[in-house]
Amino acid sequence: MKSLFHKSIVLFLVVATATSCFNKEKPNYQYFPDMYEPVPYEAFGEYDIFVNGQEAKLPVEGTIPRGWTPYGFENSFDGYLQSKAQLTNPLPYSEKNIAAGQQLYTIYCAVCHGDQGDGKGILVEREKILGVPSYDDAGRAITEGSIYHVMYYGINSMGSYASQTTIEERWQIDHYVMKLKGTLEGKPERTFQSDTASVKKNLVPAVNADETILGADANAEQDQESTN
Repeated sequence: MKSLFHKSIVLFLVVATATSCFNKEKPNYQYFPDMYEPVPYEAFGEYDIFVNGQEAKLPVEGTIPRGWTPYGFENSFDGYLQSKAQLTNPLPYSEKNIAAGQQLYTIYCAVCHGDQGDGKGILVEREKILGVPSYDDAGRAITEGSIYHVMYYGINSMGSYASQTTIEERWQIDHYVMKLKGTLEGKPERTFQSDTASVKKNLVPAVNADETILGADANAEQDQESTN
């Protein structure tokens, strides 16, 4: 009995010593290593097969990520002026889009620009941010295109919202900002359009396009009616 007890103590000490001396930064003996040794290259890993030894690579020039739509105006003052003059909102001015735009505006914009678009958001009132203009500022004369451009790239102390919002969401916010602008200027309420005029495949019209998406869609509807 004493012999078994002594053997147990010796075995315990051997096991304890063996398990306490291995490098904790590396895995110990592996019974089933499949989950420890990945087949593909690990992100940011170093491998001799690559020219610079790094797995992380820039995309091939000219490639476009899946689900992403290129924006044809550059992040420059000239790009801003071009978008301001040429870019129009392709979404219909519908109750659905205005409601969605108001909700998104409250989340992303009202904290600085104010619920009414007068530049008196809560951060401005607390003097955390100063100099936020009202949407009816005659010196700025914002348009649908300039609003979208600023949301896409950001301007001055305002950052870009391209990563937080989708193309459609930015256009919905765009509609609501123009609605607030019209209210501040005392203009009559704009008549709502039908949601059937929406064309989601081309929410960023091409630069120098001869006609807007909504115009093209309206012409198609007229042709169909004349055919019937």
